[in-house]
Amino acid sequence: MDKDALKFFHAYINEMIEVGGENLPRAVSTKLGAKLGELYKIRGFNTDIENALKRSYKVLGATPTVKKIDESTYEVSIKHSKKFCPIGGKTNPSQATIIQDNICYPYTKSFLMKMFPQYEFNANINKCILADNGRICNYTLKISNKNNSH
Repeated sequence: MDKDALKFFHAYINEMIEVGGENLPRAVSTKLGAKLGELYKIRGFNTDIENALKRSYKVLGATPTVKKIDESTYEVSIKHSKKFCPIGGKTNPSQATIIQDNICYPYTKSFLMKMFPQYEFNANINKCILADNGRICNYTLKISNKNNSH
């Protein structure tokens, strides 16, 4: 993505949060994640969670690693070439949680739910470029069968 386009994108996200509150970017992210999930299903990319996640992060120019820890847990790391988040921009700890809770998490969750409707998904973010000035986003993804959840 071109640098000016990214600057516009980041400004747009910040403006959405300022004008519409946190629910506006969350609603948009949820809808976009579901649309991508539907597209992946149509194209047959929904064979397994690991590959679906890897494909979605490669589009951002990242190097994803998705490791299955056990039957209900995945460790997901997304390494970027620079200390720059394609969603939130440069390090900004005050914005990290807002971006995570209203853009990253809803997008990924709705993407996965659209592709794998039999599961519930929850994530705990361990590392975030916006928060720690690193190059890696890392989270633990927990999966449970909808029939077994409370």
